Amino acid sequence: MADADGMTGAEADKPPSKNADLPVRLASAVVMVGVSSIALWLGGWFWIAFVALLAGLVLWEWNLLAKAFAKSPLTEVLWLFFGAIYVGGAALAMVEVRQSYVPFFMLIGFILPIIAVDVGAYFAGRAIGGPKIAPKISPSKTWAGLGGGIVAASAVAIGVQYFFPEANHFGSQAPDVPDGFGAADLISPLIAGTLIAVLAQAGDFFESWMKRRAGAKDSGKLIPGHGGVFDRLDGFIAVFFVLACTRIFFG
Repeated sequence: MADADGMTGAEADKPPSKNADLPVRLASAVVMVGVSSIALWLGGWFWIAFVALLAGLVLWEWNLLAKAFAKSPLTEVLWLFFGAIYVGGAALAMVEVRQSYVPFFMLIGFILPIIAVDVGAYFAGRAIGGPKIAPKISPSKTWAGLGGGIVAASAVAIGVQYFFPEANHFGSQAPDVPDGFGAADLISPLIAGTLIAVLAQAGDFFESWMKRRAGAKDSGKLIPGHGGVFDRLDGFIAVFFVLACTRIFFG
């Protein structure tokens, strides 16, 4: 028998499709990419204000998670202090990199490799599966996914070094293209791709660990279909924080 919406009882009892929120997710993704691209392109105070806004939102979500599992006010304050250093350091690195590179080079050299990690990990994890890395923290993350993320990030790094040597920042000199792209030219981008993938995944695991301790599925609900800002930037924050530390201690 159909109900008031024209569905039978069996249809009404069916769980919602996993793709039910796909249009919302796509729309949110388009808005996020659009706003980020505009801020990146404009640079200057527009980029600084945009990064500061993101950092503030992440810290707000960070504090909510910490408050949920902190055992004392002192512990909560310590978590907020650590969050300010962690998120603030990453934000400063994002600003410094934008001041050093034109938008396109920052995009392909710093942002695209991190995005590639997520894409490579997603498809490799689904296609290969296999053992989980830390099922108690993040049940969906597999070693195959990590491998896929490393391959994808390394491929981007190699492409940047080969096609855009003027944007190269992976630690080696630009290859002598007329003489060919030798095996030695692959070492630095492969190392960079591996480090980026490991750091991005570590940032993801760290945020997942915080959410599990807080008993939360997402860090927030600000982005429809995607959760919180911290959910979307966990890998970026980890990579740029390490970049900030590298710049501070090694120049």
